[in-house]
Amino acid sequence: MKKLLILCSIIIISGIWHSAYAQFIPRQLTLQDAIEIAMDQSPDALNSKQNFRASFWEYKSFKASYLPALGFDATIPEFQRSITQQTDINTGQKVFVPQQYLSSDANLSISQRIGFSGGQVFLRSGLEAVYNITDSNITSSFLSTPVNVGLIQPIFQYNPYKWNRKIEPVKYTQAKQKYLEDVEQISITTTNHFFSLLNAQIEMKIAHTNLSNYDTLYTIALGRYQLGKIAENDLLLLELNFLKAQSSVENAELALDNALFQFKSYLRIKDSIPINMIPPSNIIFFTVDPDEAVELSEANSSTFLNFQKRLLEASRDVNMAKLQGRFDAELSAVVGLTKNANTLGGAYQNPHDQQQVALGISIPIYDWGVARGKIKMAESQEEIVKTNVEQEILDAQRNVYLKVIQFNMQKSQVTIAAKSDTVARKNYAVTKGRYLIGKMNSILDLNNAQIETDRAEKGYYTALRTFWRSYFELRKLTLFDFRTNRPIQFSFDDIKL
Repeated sequence: MKKLLILCSIIIISGIWHSAYAQFIPRQLTLQDAIEIAMDQSPDALNSKQNFRASFWEYKSFKASYLPALGFDATIPEFQRSITQQTDINTGQKVFVPQQYLSSDANLSISQRIGFSGGQVFLRSGLEAVYNITDSNITSSFLSTPVNVGLIQPIFQYNPYKWNRKIEPVKYTQAKQKYLEDVEQISITTTNHFFSLLNAQIEMKIAHTNLSNYDTLYTIALGRYQLGKIAENDLLLLELNFLKAQSSVENAELALDNALFQFKSYLRIKDSIPINMIPPSNIIFFTVDPDEAVELSEANSSTFLNFQKRLLEASRDVNMAKLQGRFDAELSAVVGLTKNANTLGGAYQNPHDQQQVALGISIPIYDWGVARGKIKMAESQEEIVKTNVEQEILDAQRNVYLKVIQFNMQKSQVTIAAKSDTVARKNYAVTKGRYLIGKMNSILDLNNAQIETDRAEKGYYTALRTFWRSYFELRKLTLFDFRTNRPIQFSFDDIKL
């Protein structure tokens, strides 16, 4: 029993130690890791999925509106006891007559929308029953309509269904492209947060390195000053740099805490495990043809689909203004069978034909120019939309072109920045070595070498940040991955509709 207790204690202590130790093991995080986490749980990812779901169900509802609709309505039952005014068939005088009856009715119908004409066809079957209740007896009466076929067709009227068939598919395609663009925007935003945290960690590393270097240099300089080998102003300059380095460490710690909070907040990382950013320096450079990128953007971007949608909506508004409030007509026709009888079975025996045709018209005589004014306003608005769209197309094409040019420059920019970082490090190492062995007396040269080293290292990571931002921005604008040479697509399974 004693051995068992000791074994359990060791296991519990080991588990606690391992858990506590794990809290201090930094999580190594690449840019791709961060993007995958953001795609799964960032607020932007969740919102973009919800926005697409709303567009999906809106389009599904639109498609369903053109399918046959089956409906059933009934009143079972209706009881009425009242005194009503009636006309005596013998005298022609108005008299008040008490009445008491029980009625019910039921109708089953199926209807189909005719999109290109805006009309509707329907098939209907119904039954009505009335039970008249008197003091002496109850009499019944039935009216059946076994089948009725009807048509309701507007003539010379605005047809919203025709325009919806043109606009709604464009809107849905735009929603799909917008979702893909939102996904790429998540990559861009994650890249910004990733490099902000990476730069904060680099700043912290530089601050601690500078503090260590200036501590060492100040100690050496203090000894040389006591031996009379350096001037007092050089010693004071090193002391000033040492004090600045201490202040820089404190500022870097504050900036790092803020960058870490922003990064974890966007990725919704709730644990307290430290994070070490791994710079995405394994870059595969490639060149993009600007004209090809513009063509892909025109074919894939939601921006250009939005231009198409706006032009269609402007044409729709003009058509609406021309047809509404003008000469209107509506044709309705119903053919079928009907029969009334005192029994339910008799209401369905040898039914009679029934036909009903009606043509209604509405003709405005004079409206003091109201309709004409609406038409002119709609036409003017259409011209404004056309002009704006033409200019926005040129601006969008130019934007894609410039983004490609900027991206193609990144190979040389990253290469130059990497080379500058290497050269600056070597220069500082040489300058520091010469100062330590006493072959260089001027502290200004050492100070300048340190500044250039820090600037070159920051410049390298800034170049990396610009490259990856440009890469994801180009993907967003064209919805095409030039690195793999294939379009960017998604599956409905990824969204869980």
